[in-house]
Amino acid sequence: MLSPDDLAAIGLTLRLAGLTTLLLLLVGTPIAWWLARSQHWLKGPIGAVVTLPLVLPPAVLGFYLLVLLGPEGPLGQLTQALGLGLLPFTFPGLVLASAIYSMPFVIQPLQQAFAAIGDGPLEAAATLRASPLDTFLSVALPLARPGFITAAILGFAHTVGEFGVVLMIGGNIPGKTQVLSMAIYNHVEALEYGQAHWLAGGMLLFSFLVLLALNLRGWQRSV
Repeated sequence: MLSPDDLAAIGLTLRLAGLTTLLLLLVGTPIAWWLARSQHWLKGPIGAVVTLPLVLPPAVLGFYLLVLLGPEGPLGQLTQALGLGLLPFTFPGLVLASAIYSMPFVIQPLQQAFAAIGDGPLEAAATLRASPLDTFLSVALPLARPGFITAAILGFAHTVGEFGVVLMIGGNIPGKTQVLSMAIYNHVEALEYGQAHWLAGGMLLFSFLVLLALNLRGWQRSV
């Protein structure tokens, strides 16, 4: 059965995934809107940065985040100067690393949803003298609702399954930075396959339900 450390890891993972998804939706929405609507020359480089975590090995991303956020890194020196201390091996550090690693899984569905709106509804709102902010809030956001749902599901699920990045940034501290994937690894390393089966089976079922929900949404939209 599950130990207190396992339950703590599950709770921490769910809290991490929820906060990361919320943060990415707030920060990623204006980025996705700009990427979908802008023709600026920076669109290509910024789009590549957003997509980079898809192809970059998690250990590489985690290593450079550890360097940047460490005591000698520029971001680490900034957080210390602001009185925030160092972020590595803390829960806020996990949230930051998870947000960067899961970024494309949230921003890309939002960008595609905004791009699918087209110019027609926005131009119609403009002819009715709606301001750009009113157009975004009353036209773009409602029409992009399916993209927000997909982005939230993918961002949450991807964060739940993280291992390499959170291991590099958070370590493996029970009750503080030990997430579900690391708890499974610890059980396997200790040859505690029974406990590993409970946790891994739960993640397998969760992953299946996520994919089932996404597939059902796609089927409903096609009807």
